[in-house]
Amino acid sequence: MDYVDSKFIGLVSSRLEKFKRVKSNLYNFRCPICGDSKKNKSKTRGYLYNVKANTNFKCHNCGASMSFNNFLKQIDPAVQKQYALEKFKEGHTGRNFVVDEPEFKFEAPKFKKKLKLPKASEHPRPAGYLTARKLNPDDFYYAKHFKKFANSLKPTFESEAHDEERIIIPLYYEKNLIGFQGRSLGPNKVKYITVMLDDDAPKIYGLDNIRTDAPVYVTEGPFDSTFIRNAIAMCGADADVDRWGISNPVYIYDNEPRNREIVNRISKTIDRGYQVVIWPDGIDDKDINDMVMSGLDVQSVIESNTYAGLEAKLKFNTWKRI
Repeated sequence: MDYVDSKFIGLVSSRLEKFKRVKSNLYNFRCPICGDSKKNKSKTRGYLYNVKANTNFKCHNCGASMSFNNFLKQIDPAVQKQYALEKFKEGHTGRNFVVDEPEFKFEAPKFKKKLKLPKASEHPRPAGYLTARKLNPDDFYYAKHFKKFANSLKPTFESEAHDEERIIIPLYYEKNLIGFQGRSLGPNKVKYITVMLDDDAPKIYGLDNIRTDAPVYVTEGPFDSTFIRNAIAMCGADADVDRWGISNPVYIYDNEPRNREIVNRISKTIDRGYQVVIWPDGIDDKDINDMVMSGLDVQSVIESNTYAGLEAKLKFNTWKRI
């Protein structure tokens, strides 16, 4: 019996009831296919044994007989794939062997898309808008014709009629452009339009710029996140940030106690055990950007009003009555 077979028998042995090594190249256990004797729990009639270059399985109760490769498929397909790969590396697949050729899956290469747009700072209108809100125009881009720009990267709009200018907020993950938001510059029913170039990527702004070993502040919008240390923004509904390596998130919602949607989201976040910022009485501004423009030290306010558990519920119940 070769090394690979012995190794994988060892890997699955803990799952085989009453497993024991009888002698070299012979192992005995209760058959996992039929469950062996129902009356006598000490019966062990399943065997792994070696024949020439192959290891086989045989049960003397149900009569099941198969190669070790097929036996692994029955009890753990994931382990069988690892086994097939190692046998392949050893040259023990194909003709004269009873191990499958492993499947190799190759992903098509991903090419990085780039934003071929001017910075917002290069045009007076977006630069003026951002500067007035104490935002850095060099952090964002400008598209004079948003629909045309979006369609150049991904088919998004059926018609480019009634096109409009928008500030472009890029979304990066692992240094790849995965999407962007277009922010309207004037009065518009749709302030933000999000276009994802990779539908499986996180719809989150700022992921490439944070430390996951420290508290990560999670805001509702990209602009708000730029005013806080180690912050990201949800570009849509609440994102499951745990799957992106963030183990200590602090959620920050807009200061709108009469907004039922925000109230429900805060309640769910507290129930899930996360930390959340509950804005103190006396602050009338609805979001972080407005608070900054009012002269507040937002970072200090946030750090002083972060709660979790019962304390968060008590503070939240007071806040939503304001």
